[in-house]
Amino acid sequence: MNMTKGLADFLERGGIIQDLEGTTPGEVLSALVHSLRPGLPIPAESLYEAVMEREALMSTSLGKGIAFPHPRNPIITEDSHQFATLAFLKNPVDWNSLDGEKVDTLLLIVSASAKQHLPVLSESTFFCRQEVFIRMLRERVSLDDILLFIREAESNWK
Repeated sequence: MNMTKGLADFLERGGIIQDLEGTTPGEVLSALVHSLRPGLPIPAESLYEAVMEREALMSTSLGKGIAFPHPRNPIITEDSHQFATLAFLKNPVDWNSLDGEKVDTLLLIVSASAKQHLPVLSESTFFCRQEVFIRMLRERVSLDDILLFIREAESNWK
């Protein structure tokens, strides 16, 4: 069995946030890091600074209304502390997307190493190109439904 944790494991740890407030990427990201589940291993301000530093290099918008904010470099050390949080914005925000679409869905990915980050980022990108998954995001289905969909796909890859 593959020891690298997949997107489902990351999301199970980080959960979903509904109706995230903000009118700019900075406001939204501040609201996001301050809305994370209690007990996550990094102070909100440190995570905010790391995510904004990465965002300043280039927009993390993938297109189709989705962005993947993340720190440029690992800011946690324990594999067991890695997480991803899916956030649905209350109002779409201009994220300087290449396709011109405003962003209404974020997937924050926080990893302990590039070895962990890149497969989860790749997997996330794969799912965000699948119409069924995009529809699930648009309909803002439950975390359980998203995890079921992802785990089913992940089980077919191993």
